[in-house]
Amino acid sequence: MDPKYEMAKRSSLRVVEYLRLEASAIERAAEQINSDSVERVVDLIVNCRGKIVILGVGKSGVIGQKIAQTMTSTGTVAVFIHPSDALHGSLGMIREDDVVIALSNSGETDELLAIVPSLKLRGVAIISIVGSLDSSLAKCSDVVLDASVDREACPLNLAPTTSTTVALAIGDALAMTVMEAKGQTAEDFAANHPAGRLGKRLTLRVADLMHPSPNILLETGWLAVVKAISDASLGAVNVVSKDGQLLGIVTDGDLRRTIEKTKTEMLSSLSAEQMMTSSPICTSPDTLAFDALRLMEDRPSQISVLPVVDGSGECIGMLRLHDLVRAGI
Repeated sequence: MDPKYEMAKRSSLRVVEYLRLEASAIERAAEQINSDSVERVVDLIVNCRGKIVILGVGKSGVIGQKIAQTMTSTGTVAVFIHPSDALHGSLGMIREDDVVIALSNSGETDELLAIVPSLKLRGVAIISIVGSLDSSLAKCSDVVLDASVDREACPLNLAPTTSTTVALAIGDALAMTVMEAKGQTAEDFAANHPAGRLGKRLTLRVADLMHPSPNILLETGWLAVVKAISDASLGAVNVVSKDGQLLGIVTDGDLRRTIEKTKTEMLSSLSAEQMMTSSPICTSPDTLAFDALRLMEDRPSQISVLPVVDGSGECIGMLRLHDLVRAGI
Protein backbone atom coordinates (compact mmCIF):
# COMPACT_ATOMS: atom_id res chain seq x y z
CA MET A 1 0.00 0.00 0.00
CA ASP A 2 1.12 3.55 -0.74
CA PRO A 3 3.12 4.88 2.26
CA LYS A 4 1.57 8.33 1.76
CA TYR A 5 -1.90 6.82 2.04
CA GLU A 6 -0.92 4.96 5.19
CA MET A 7 0.46 8.18 6.73
CA ALA A 8 -2.69 10.11 5.83
CA LYS A 9 -4.86 7.37 7.33
CA ARG A 10 -2.85 7.38 10.57
CA SER A 11 -3.05 11.16 10.73
CA SER A 12 -6.81 11.04 10.32
CA LEU A 13 -7.13 8.55 13.15
CA ARG A 14 -4.98 10.70 15.43
CA VAL A 15 -7.04 13.83 14.70
CA VAL A 16 -10.23 11.93 15.58
CA GLU A 17 -8.57 10.60 18.74
CA TYR A 18 -7.59 14.10 19.89
CA LEU A 19 -11.04 15.47 19.11
CA ARG A 20 -12.62 12.74 21.20
CA LEU A 21 -10.16 13.40 23.98
CA GLU A 22 -11.11 17.08 24.12
CA ALA A 23 -14.81 16.27 23.83
CA SER A 24 -14.61 13.81 26.73
CA ALA A 25 -12.76 16.43 28.79
CA ILE A 26 -15.66 18.87 28.33
CA GLU A 27 -18.10 16.11 29.26
CA ARG A 28 -16.08 15.42 32.42
CA ALA A 29 -16.03 19.15 33.26
CA ALA A 30 -19.83 19.24 33.03
CA GLU A 31 -20.06 16.34 35.46
CA GLN A 32 -17.55 17.63 38.01
CA ILE A 33 -18.52 21.31 38.12
CA ASN A 34 -20.11 22.43 41.39
CA SER A 35 -23.68 23.71 40.90
CA ASP A 36 -23.55 26.00 43.95
CA SER A 37 -20.38 27.61 42.64
CA VAL A 38 -21.94 28.10 39.21
CA GLU A 39 -25.02 29.73 40.72
CA ARG A 40 -22.87 32.11 42.72
CA VAL A 41 -20.74 32.99 39.68
CA VAL A 42 -23.83 33.69 37.56
CA ASP A 43 -25.29 35.81 40.36
CA LEU A 44 -22.08 37.83 40.64
CA ILE A 45 -21.97 38.47 36.89
CA VAL A 46 -25.66 39.26 36.45
CA ASN A 47 -25.65 41.70 39.37
CA CYS A 48 -22.28 43.26 38.59
CA ARG A 49 -22.71 47.06 38.65
CA GLY A 50 -19.43 47.61 36.86
CA LYS A 51 -17.76 45.43 34.25
CA ILE A 52 -16.34 41.95 34.06
CA VAL A 53 -12.54 41.95 33.97
CA ILE A 54 -10.91 38.79 32.64
CA LEU A 55 -7.28 37.98 33.38
CA GLY A 56 -5.01 35.32 31.99
CA VAL A 57 -1.45 34.72 30.81
CA GLY A 58 -0.28 32.86 27.70
CA LYS A 59 -2.86 30.52 26.20
CA SER A 60 -5.20 31.26 29.11
CA GLY A 61 -4.96 34.91 28.10
CA VAL A 62 -6.04 34.08 24.56
CA ILE A 63 -9.00 32.15 25.93
CA GLY A 64 -9.77 35.06 28.25
CA GLN A 65 -9.90 37.47 25.32
CA LYS A 66 -12.40 35.27 23.53
CA ILE A 67 -14.60 34.95 26.63
CA ALA A 68 -14.54 38.73 27.12
CA GLN A 69 -15.64 39.28 23.52
CA THR A 70 -18.41 36.70 23.82
CA MET A 71 -19.74 38.27 27.01
CA THR A 72 -19.64 41.78 25.57
CA SER A 73 -21.46 40.75 22.41
CA THR A 74 -24.19 39.04 24.42
CA GLY A 75 -25.04 41.90 26.73
CA THR A 76 -22.42 41.78 29.50
CA VAL A 77 -19.68 44.40 29.34
CA ALA A 78 -16.36 42.59 29.72
CA VAL A 79 -12.74 43.49 29.07
CA PHE A 80 -9.54 41.50 29.00
CA ILE A 81 -6.51 42.88 30.82
CA HIS A 82 -3.15 41.17 30.67
CA PRO A 83 -1.82 40.70 34.22
CA SER A 84 1.58 42.12 33.23
CA ASP A 85 -0.11 45.29 32.01
CA ALA A 86 -2.15 45.39 35.20
CA LEU A 87 1.07 45.33 37.25
CA HIS A 88 2.30 48.34 35.31
CA GLY A 89 -0.68 50.66 35.57
CA SER A 90 -3.68 48.97 34.00
CA LEU A 91 -4.95 48.08 37.46
CA GLY A 92 -6.44 51.55 37.31
CA MET A 93 -9.11 50.13 35.00
CA ILE A 94 -10.39 47.85 37.73
CA ARG A 95 -12.89 49.40 40.14
CA GLU A 96 -14.63 48.10 43.24
CA ASP A 97 -17.90 47.48 41.35
CA ASP A 98 -16.17 45.16 38.87
CA VAL A 99 -15.95 41.37 38.96
CA VAL A 100 -12.71 39.63 38.02
CA ILE A 101 -12.50 36.25 36.30
CA ALA A 102 -8.98 34.79 36.45
CA LEU A 103 -7.96 31.88 34.22
CA SER A 104 -5.01 29.62 35.02
CA ASN A 105 -4.62 25.89 34.51
CA SER A 106 -1.99 25.55 37.23
CA GLY A 107 -3.46 28.21 39.49
CA GLU A 108 0.11 29.29 40.26
CA THR A 109 0.67 31.90 37.54
CA ASP A 110 3.04 34.46 39.10
CA GLU A 111 1.62 37.51 37.33
CA LEU A 112 -1.91 36.66 38.44
CA LEU A 113 -0.97 36.01 42.04
CA ALA A 114 1.00 39.27 42.15
CA ILE A 115 -2.09 41.39 41.52
CA VAL A 116 -4.44 39.53 43.86
CA PRO A 117 -3.53 41.73 46.89
CA SER A 118 -4.44 44.86 44.92
CA LEU A 119 -7.74 43.30 43.89
CA LYS A 120 -8.48 42.42 47.50
CA LEU A 121 -7.80 46.02 48.57
CA ARG A 122 -10.36 47.19 46.04
CA GLY A 123 -12.91 44.72 47.36
CA VAL A 124 -13.31 43.15 43.93
CA ALA A 125 -14.94 39.72 43.74
CA ILE A 126 -12.56 37.16 42.23
CA ILE A 127 -13.81 34.17 40.24
CA SER A 128 -11.16 31.68 39.21
CA ILE A 129 -11.37 29.05 36.49
CA VAL A 130 -8.51 26.72 37.37
CA GLY A 131 -7.19 23.25 36.80
CA SER A 132 -6.29 22.74 40.45
CA LEU A 133 -8.66 23.40 43.34
CA ASP A 134 -5.71 23.29 45.77
CA SER A 135 -3.79 26.01 43.95
CA SER A 136 -2.83 29.38 45.39
CA LEU A 137 -5.21 31.20 43.02
CA ALA A 138 -8.12 28.97 43.98
CA LYS A 139 -7.49 29.55 47.69
CA CYS A 140 -7.60 33.33 47.38
CA SER A 141 -10.67 33.44 45.12
CA ASP A 142 -14.24 34.11 46.19
CA VAL A 143 -15.61 31.41 43.88
CA VAL A 144 -13.77 28.62 42.08
CA LEU A 145 -14.83 26.70 38.99
CA ASP A 146 -13.11 23.38 38.40
CA ALA A 147 -11.55 23.18 34.92
CA SER A 148 -9.19 20.29 35.66
CA VAL A 149 -8.40 17.71 32.97
CA ASP A 150 -6.83 14.26 33.08
CA ARG A 151 -4.37 15.02 30.31
CA GLU A 152 -3.66 17.40 27.48
CA ALA A 153 -4.44 16.44 23.89
CA CYS A 154 -0.72 16.38 23.24
CA PRO A 155 1.54 13.36 22.73
CA LEU A 156 3.87 14.85 25.34
CA ASN A 157 1.01 15.90 27.64
CA LEU A 158 2.52 19.39 27.67
CA ALA A 159 0.93 21.76 25.14
CA PRO A 160 -2.16 23.52 26.57
CA THR A 161 -4.93 21.97 24.50
CA THR A 162 -7.56 20.08 26.46
CA SER A 163 -7.21 22.46 29.41
CA THR A 164 -7.77 25.56 27.29
CA THR A 165 -10.71 23.92 25.50
CA VAL A 166 -12.39 23.19 28.83
CA ALA A 167 -11.74 26.73 30.11
CA LEU A 168 -13.22 28.17 26.91
CA ALA A 169 -16.26 25.89 27.12
CA ILE A 170 -16.89 26.94 30.71
CA GLY A 171 -16.55 30.61 29.75
CA ASP A 172 -18.96 30.20 26.84
CA ALA A 173 -21.47 28.32 29.01
CA LEU A 174 -21.34 31.10 31.61
CA ALA A 175 -21.80 33.80 28.97
CA MET A 176 -24.83 32.04 27.50
CA THR A 177 -26.36 31.40 30.93
CA VAL A 178 -25.92 35.05 31.89
CA MET A 179 -27.36 36.13 28.54
CA GLU A 180 -30.44 34.03 29.24
CA ALA A 181 -30.70 35.27 32.83
CA LYS A 182 -30.65 38.88 31.60
CA GLY A 183 -33.42 38.15 29.12
CA GLN A 184 -31.37 39.14 26.09
CA THR A 185 -33.28 38.81 22.83
CA ALA A 186 -32.22 38.22 19.25
CA GLU A 187 -32.85 41.93 18.66
CA ASP A 188 -30.52 42.82 21.55
CA PHE A 189 -27.84 40.57 20.05
CA ALA A 190 -28.33 42.11 16.62
CA ALA A 191 -27.92 45.61 18.05
CA ASN A 192 -24.33 44.65 18.93
CA HIS A 193 -23.74 43.04 15.53
CA PRO A 194 -25.08 45.53 12.99
CA ALA A 195 -22.54 44.53 10.34
CA GLY A 196 -23.08 40.78 10.67
CA ARG A 197 -25.62 38.82 8.67
CA LEU A 198 -27.75 38.13 11.75
CA GLY A 199 -27.66 41.80 12.72
CA LYS A 200 -28.76 42.87 9.26
CA ARG A 201 -31.57 40.34 9.21
CA LEU A 202 -32.91 41.68 12.49
CA THR A 203 -32.37 45.40 11.94
CA LEU A 204 -32.45 46.30 8.23
CA ARG A 205 -35.90 47.21 6.97
CA VAL A 206 -37.33 47.61 3.50
CA ALA A 207 -37.20 51.40 3.92
CA ASP A 208 -33.42 51.17 4.25
CA LEU A 209 -32.99 49.47 0.87
CA MET A 210 -35.91 50.46 -1.34
CA HIS A 211 -35.76 52.85 -4.31
CA PRO A 212 -38.21 55.71 -4.94
CA SER A 213 -41.24 54.27 -6.67
CA PRO A 214 -41.17 54.50 -10.50
CA ASN A 215 -44.88 55.10 -11.07
CA ILE A 216 -46.91 55.13 -14.27
CA LEU A 217 -50.66 55.40 -14.91
CA LEU A 218 -53.00 52.80 -16.37
CA GLU A 219 -53.26 54.61 -19.69
CA THR A 220 -49.50 54.95 -20.22
CA GLY A 221 -48.59 53.75 -23.73
CA TRP A 222 -46.13 50.93 -24.35
CA LEU A 223 -43.29 53.17 -25.59
CA ALA A 224 -43.64 55.33 -22.48
CA VAL A 225 -43.61 52.15 -20.37
CA VAL A 226 -40.37 51.06 -22.05
CA LYS A 227 -38.84 54.47 -21.36
CA ALA A 228 -40.03 54.44 -17.73
CA ILE A 229 -38.51 51.00 -17.10
CA SER A 230 -35.27 52.08 -18.77
CA ASP A 231 -35.10 55.35 -16.83
CA ALA A 232 -35.71 53.65 -13.47
CA SER A 233 -33.18 50.85 -14.13
CA LEU A 234 -35.03 48.61 -11.68
CA GLY A 235 -36.45 46.08 -14.12
CA ALA A 236 -40.04 47.15 -13.47
CA VAL A 237 -42.42 50.06 -12.89
CA ASN A 238 -45.44 50.34 -10.62
CA VAL A 239 -48.84 51.09 -12.09
CA VAL A 240 -50.83 53.43 -9.86
CA SER A 241 -54.09 55.31 -9.79
CA LYS A 242 -54.13 59.09 -10.04
CA ASP A 243 -54.02 59.31 -6.25
CA GLY A 244 -50.99 56.98 -6.06
CA GLN A 245 -52.71 53.74 -5.05
CA LEU A 246 -50.98 50.58 -6.29
CA LEU A 247 -52.91 48.86 -9.08
CA GLY A 248 -50.30 46.67 -10.72
CA ILE A 249 -46.73 46.20 -11.87
CA VAL A 250 -45.10 45.94 -15.27
CA THR A 251 -41.80 44.05 -15.32
CA ASP A 252 -39.33 43.55 -18.13
CA GLY A 253 -40.86 40.12 -18.57
CA ASP A 254 -44.41 41.43 -18.70
CA LEU A 255 -43.39 43.97 -21.33
CA ARG A 256 -41.56 41.42 -23.47
CA ARG A 257 -44.33 38.80 -23.32
CA THR A 258 -47.05 41.33 -24.16
CA ILE A 259 -45.14 42.69 -27.17
CA GLU A 260 -44.36 39.17 -28.42
CA LYS A 261 -48.03 38.17 -28.54
CA THR A 262 -49.31 41.50 -29.94
CA LYS A 263 -49.58 42.14 -33.66
CA THR A 264 -47.36 44.93 -34.94
CA GLU A 265 -50.28 47.05 -36.07
CA MET A 266 -51.77 46.84 -32.55
CA LEU A 267 -48.68 47.95 -30.63
CA SER A 268 -49.59 51.62 -30.76
CA SER A 269 -52.77 50.93 -28.82
CA LEU A 270 -51.08 48.98 -25.98
CA SER A 271 -51.27 50.52 -22.54
CA ALA A 272 -49.84 49.71 -19.12
CA GLU A 273 -53.21 48.32 -18.07
CA GLN A 274 -52.91 45.59 -20.72
CA MET A 275 -49.34 44.73 -19.75
CA MET A 276 -49.44 44.81 -15.97
CA THR A 277 -49.82 42.10 -13.37
CA SER A 278 -52.79 43.26 -11.32
CA SER A 279 -52.76 43.35 -7.50
CA PRO A 280 -49.12 42.28 -7.25
CA ILE A 281 -47.47 40.98 -4.10
CA CYS A 282 -46.11 43.97 -2.23
CA THR A 283 -44.48 44.90 1.05
CA SER A 284 -44.36 47.81 3.49
CA PRO A 285 -41.43 50.08 4.37
CA ASP A 286 -41.40 48.81 7.98
CA THR A 287 -41.08 45.16 6.99
CA LEU A 288 -37.77 43.54 7.88
CA ALA A 289 -35.65 43.18 4.76
CA PHE A 290 -35.12 39.50 5.57
CA ASP A 291 -38.89 38.92 5.65
CA ALA A 292 -39.17 40.66 2.29
CA LEU A 293 -36.49 38.34 0.93
CA ARG A 294 -38.43 35.31 2.10
CA LEU A 295 -41.58 36.75 0.53
CA MET A 296 -39.76 36.95 -2.79
CA GLU A 297 -38.06 33.56 -2.63
CA ASP A 298 -40.31 31.20 -0.62
CA ARG A 299 -42.80 30.63 -3.41
CA PRO A 300 -43.19 28.34 -6.44
CA SER A 301 -42.03 31.09 -8.79
CA GLN A 302 -39.54 33.62 -7.42
CA ILE A 303 -40.00 37.31 -8.00
CA SER A 304 -37.18 39.82 -8.30
CA VAL A 305 -38.97 43.09 -7.45
CA LEU A 306 -41.52 44.16 -4.85
CA PRO A 307 -43.63 47.31 -4.85
CA VAL A 308 -43.57 49.07 -1.48
CA VAL A 309 -46.79 50.62 -0.19
CA ASP A 310 -47.50 52.60 2.95
CA GLY A 311 -50.36 52.10 5.39
CA SER A 312 -52.81 53.96 3.15
CA GLY A 313 -51.97 51.82 0.11
CA GLU A 314 -49.99 54.54 -1.62
CA CYS A 315 -47.09 53.19 -3.68
CA ILE A 316 -43.89 54.76 -2.36
CA GLY A 317 -41.06 52.49 -3.45
CA MET A 318 -39.59 49.49 -5.22
CA LEU A 319 -37.39 46.80 -3.66
CA ARG A 320 -35.15 44.56 -5.75
CA LEU A 321 -33.84 41.11 -4.90
CA HIS A 322 -30.45 42.41 -6.02
CA ASP A 323 -30.52 45.07 -3.29
CA LEU A 324 -31.15 42.43 -0.62
CA VAL A 325 -28.35 40.21 -1.85
CA ARG A 326 -25.93 43.11 -2.10
CA ALA A 327 -26.81 44.15 1.48
CA GLY A 328 -25.74 40.71 2.70
CA ILE A 329 -29.16 39.65 3.97
